[in-house]
Amino acid sequence: MNLPAIQSALRERNIDAWLFYDHHHRDPIAYRVLGLPTDQMVTRRWFYLVPAQGQPLKLVHKIEAGHLDSLPGEKRKYSGWQELFDSLKSILAPYRDIAMQYSPNNIVFTISLVDGGTIDLLRGLGKNVVSSADLVAQFEATWTEEQINTHFAARDAIDAITAEAFKEIGRRVRTDGTTEHEIQQWFMEAFRRENLVTDDPPIVAVNANAGNPHYEPRADHPVPIRSGDLVLLDVWAKKNTPGAVYYDITWVGFVGKAATGRMHQVFEVVRDARDAGVKAVVDAINSGRRIAGWEVDRATRNHIKQNGFGEYFIHRTGHSIGTEVHSNGANMDDLEIHDERQILPNSCFSIEPGIYLPEFGVRSEVNVLVRAKSAEVTGNIQREIVTI
Repeated sequence: MNLPAIQSALRERNIDAWLFYDHHHRDPIAYRVLGLPTDQMVTRRWFYLVPAQGQPLKLVHKIEAGHLDSLPGEKRKYSGWQELFDSLKSILAPYRDIAMQYSPNNIVFTISLVDGGTIDLLRGLGKNVVSSADLVAQFEATWTEEQINTHFAARDAIDAITAEAFKEIGRRVRTDGTTEHEIQQWFMEAFRRENLVTDDPPIVAVNANAGNPHYEPRADHPVPIRSGDLVLLDVWAKKNTPGAVYYDITWVGFVGKAATGRMHQVFEVVRDARDAGVKAVVDAINSGRRIAGWEVDRATRNHIKQNGFGEYFIHRTGHSIGTEVHSNGANMDDLEIHDERQILPNSCFSIEPGIYLPEFGVRSEVNVLVRAKSAEVTGNIQREIVTI
């Protein structure tokens, strides 16, 4: 845990304290931010209060009194429910605005982990419970320089592997044939050679399957890739080193001499929507203006709507990227949620609009890294459908 950084962040946001709370490992965010071991048995509630000024306070049950011993601060112990209530009332007495893993109306549902009864309890004590969403983003989804370097290393490998994958598809289609699942396994072997790891294998999807954003190739249902097919490759992985962060891209290609006019039309709309999202970020950061995730989604979605495909863009524009491919920073989202979290310096996220028709789907995904005064797409940028 970086106590000075947490307290500085609280002061910057005029929040009196951050209250962490858990029972049965319900809040993994708390364990990551505080650096707590995750292998302890947690059958009783614990609370850890980090004030904007001064020393933290621990409140633990007497039979699990050692759970927070790795953290600084004074320890208080309870046994019965009345003792717990009185202790909470005492440690929170100097503070009014308390951050917790909570989101009003459950709008950022990945952050909203504290149960409603606990929120009721604190409000009954006269506390104003505020969302920790921006705090979590700062401590979970901003990168060190070392992590940024791992992203670039993954980029170099994955961009090269993806380019080679299109060539491999062409070679196989023209000789012995191939399937989506076989190409997926080809990717996994390439990852092993390049010391890359991933939480799930990449997506290889042809034609109508590309119209399903979360399609998964299956060995027991092999789908051939043939001449005349549109092929979508969604590829994400990170270096197999401690603290490494992901690189995550999507490209599309066509097996044959030329894609259809309809395919080109849809690709160009998606491509230009992607570029509109990137421009919104770059322009804001270059001008020193703060920008929230929903604004990026609106920029891409408006372009797709204006071109008549709005009903076929059925997911958010992008997601935060970190040590997990979906991290806890701002998502580029004004569809599934209205994400008001700010895009922070040293954070990275995808911009990946898509149009999903019954006969085929197109998605184009890039990663955007934001610094204090600049923003950049970190890898190759697809401008035309790849001819396979």
